[in-house]
Amino acid sequence: QQQLVESGGGWVQPGGSLRLSCARSGSVWPYDVLGWYRQAPGKQREPVATMSSGGVPDYADSVKGRFTISRDNAKNTVTLQMNSLKPEDTAVYYCHAQRFDSHFWGQGTQVTVSS
Repeated sequence: QQQLVESGGGWVQPGGSLRLSCARSGSVWPYDVLGWYRQAPGKQREPVATMSSGGVPDYADSVKGRFTISRDNAKNTVTLQMNSLKPEDTAVYYCHAQRFDSHFWGQGTQVTVSS
């Protein structure tokens, strides 16, 4: 099993920035695909950004150019830098790790963007 713990959520005004971090522990494998998902009220959970074991990122169209995902295999962390935040980015953000058909999730952290 792998445990994922997010931190860094909170409230920010439109145009602001937040940095989410995810600490991985337990059965950590450097080849896991890591990512961030989000779920807004009344909506399905959706992928925001993912990063392969080789460090190749992939972003949802809605966050391209504003969000940056990174991973540090030595520290067992994955980070999401979010800039130019919009009210529609408001959601619970979840850290995710995938190993073949196994999926691991964090408990989520709330991000609220409002004035």
